[in-house]
Order: sequence, then structure tokens, then C-alpha cells
Amino acid sequence: MNNKISRRNFLRTNITIALAAGAFPTIIPASALGREGKVSPGSRIVVGCIGNGPQGRGVMNGFLAQADAQVVAVCDVKKDQLELARTAVNERYSNSDCKTYDDFHELLARPDIDAVLIATPDHWHVPVAVTAAHAGKDMYLEKPMGLSLAEDQMLRQAVQKNKRVFQFGTQQRSAREFWRACQLVRNGRIGKLKHINVWSPASAPGGSTTPATVPETINYDRWLGPARFTPYTADKCLAEGKTWWFNSDYALGFVAGWGVHPLDIALWGHPNMFHGRMSIEGRGIFPSEGACNTSVAWKVDFKFADGVTMDFRGAANGFKELNDMNDFAEWREKYQEVMDHGTAFEGTEGWVVVKRNSLRTYPESLAEEPMESFKLQLPRSSHHQKNFLDCVRSRARTVCPIEESVQADTLCQLSDIAARLERNLTFDPRRERFVRDDEANGRLKLRPMRDPYTKWLKPRQHS
Repeated sequence: MNNKISRRNFLRTNITIALAAGAFPTIIPASALGREGKVSPGSRIVVGCIGNGPQGRGVMNGFLAQADAQVVAVCDVKKDQLELARTAVNERYSNSDCKTYDDFHELLARPDIDAVLIATPDHWHVPVAVTAAHAGKDMYLEKPMGLSLAEDQMLRQAVQKNKRVFQFGTQQRSAREFWRACQLVRNGRIGKLKHINVWSPASAPGGSTTPATVPETINYDRWLGPARFTPYTADKCLAEGKTWWFNSDYALGFVAGWGVHPLDIALWGHPNMFHGRMSIEGRGIFPSEGACNTSVAWKVDFKFADGVTMDFRGAANGFKELNDMNDFAEWREKYQEVMDHGTAFEGTEGWVVVKRNSLRTYPESLAEEPMESFKLQLPRSSHHQKNFLDCVRSRARTVCPIEESVQADTLCQLSDIAARLERNLTFDPRRERFVRDDEANGRLKLRPMRDPYTKWLKPRQHS
């Protein structure tokens, strides 16, 4: 009797058993076919989605539109959002196969799942992502990243150690206007870069602080997770009009939640900003009443080691007071158009200003230059989820790899700290620490976490 079982027979036997038990969908996962660069052309990448609110479902739709992927499972602590996601998946495939979970560990334990979309509230981003990396899953992580730089560092280590493909939800890198803007800057078409202006919507003020009854549709303790316990309030966890976006227990506010988009483009256009010590000085307005307590206005000035400077501001978002932190009259006059977000690069021979669906240049002829002829070519992606899936197959770097994603998120962390401390700070990118400032460095550390939600800090190695 031959005791040697071929790999093909082993896979066929175990997949048959799994299917008979009704445990997995009726497709063979890419991992079972040797996903690490040896995927069968006819196989689909099996995807699970963790966090199914409006943003999560919106990103999930991008995966549902891809012929080479199949979403098989969704996970959320809110029953109503979970059902909306399950229905969307089943309608897409005309079946009822989509499995639902309220504990992301159970979804990550499925061996048939190759990759996950993580679109939870911000304070859960890194705990889920670190666990996913150690479970051997590639991941698309919604922005922003962590509540501290220490969380970002932990995720970077987990992704690199486990050799996971990582895509950050800074999808502007997959839009042609942002690629063109950064191509112009990186290839010297505006001359020597001197200054960058960056702006995004700021946090909104307000929000109820009155305790309310937790709806039966939500597992509130699991929603809180590692965050400190605070009573449920009526608008904290809503799918629309939520206040957790702007509460420091769960997020940095829009200095990161929105600001990471234009800051990431600034980084893409000028990666040298992390090639030496940088000085940062900022101011901000933080509400003292209501549930929302993150910055409703800010102005943060950076000076990089190569002499390039950057001004980052927050546009009014329900905050009525006009001041030098949110008044863009000067920029509007210079660029002719300034909405609530954008990135502007100024050089010795011209400027480029870019926002979603708009690219303006001076001189105007810059916008018509043939990008494909440039010596330096940035990674090209026309669809963020498709770029991720392509890289899952090839094991190549995505357009938003973990290293650059951590740098973009670091700019948000530094901006929040500078706006809160309101003094000049010096940050050393090589050591990822402030220079001789214990108070500022204390804000880079991991936050205290509730038991038993500290378990993710000691993840098991994927076998």
C-alpha cells in the first residue's frame, strides 16, 4: 500500500469533506492552489469583510465588482449592518451562501479565506489587522491606521513578518489626477519643490453626552472593544451622523480620518520628507462641550530636512468661527479654486493643485504633458481593490504598501500632537521619536486597553 498521498489528492479529499460539511463556499481558495505567486488563472481570491457600515459596504462593492474575487463572509457587531452586507453579497451572486459573524476571530479562522477587508471603527483597525496578519490573511485596511504611532509600528511589523500583501484605503493613489500631479512634481516639472499646502475637512463639534439604552441590534461591549468604557449615547454608533468619528476615545478625528488623504498625496509627491529630522509646530481648537472633542480647526506647519515646508489646515465642518486656521481666501485667490480638500505643490517654476476630479497647474500647459514619457514613473493603479487583488496574486507591492501607509498616518499623528501641545517639536523619522520631548513621545505610545481586549497584543504565529 502506498502511504504517500499526493498534494492534489490531499486537497481534493479535504475540500470535499469541507464542502460536505457545508463549512466553505463552493470554490477552491487561491491559497489552496499555491497562491504565493502560483495561482491557477481560473481560481478566485476568497474575501471576507470585517466592518459592514456604509463605508465598509461601499468598499466591499468594489470587491463584488471583480470577477477574480468572491466575497464569502461578512462580520459586524451591528445586526442591521450585517444583514445589509449579507443581502448585498447574496444578491450579487444570486445565492444565499454568504456567512455572517459577529466575532472577527471566527471569520479569520476560516482557512478558505485568502484576504480581508477591514472597515471597522478606527479604534478597531489595528487590533483586527494585526490579528489578520498573524492569521495569514492579506488585507485591505480602511484609513486611518492606528490611534497611536505605536499601533502603526505594531501593524507594520506584523505585516512584514508574515509577508502579507497590504493595501491602505487611501484610494486617491488609484485616481488618475493624483497620479498625474505627483508625476509632475517628482519629475521636476514645477522646478525645485519649495512648499506644500494641504487641507481637509476638520472634525465636527457637538454630539449628545446623555446616556441612552443600547439598541438590541448592537453588541455594545464588543463595539467598544479595547476602548475605555463609557455609556452608550444616542448618536455615538449610528451608521449615519455618528459621533465616534470625532471622539478621541475612538479616533483622532478628521485630522487623520480625512486628513490622511491629502497628506498621503503630499508624501507621494515628496517622499524625501522622511529622509531627515523635521520640525513641526501647530495650533488647534478642541471642543470642551459635547461628545465630539477632536480638532474642529487646526494649522500645522512642517519644515523638512531638505528645506521644503508644508502647511496643513482643517476646513470648517459645522464649526462656525472663521480664523486663520480655516480661512483659505489667500489660497483660493492663488489657485482660483479651493474646496474642502486638496494638496498643492509649489515649485520655483510653477505649481500643481489637485483634489478629487480636479487638477490645476501653473503654467496651464503642465497639465497636458505626456506623463508616459517621464523618466520617473510612479506605480499606476486605476482601481484600488483591483490593484490589491492583482498584488495578492503576484505578491508584488500595492500602490499603498505598509511602509508608505505608516508614514502617511505618521503625518496625521504628528499633526494631532502638535496641535494639542502648541509648541515647536522635532521628530526624527529614523528613530520614529521626538527629540528630547518626553511629553510628546508619551503620546506616541500604546493607549491603555480594557480587558479582555488586550489579547490581540500577543497574537499567535500563523502556521
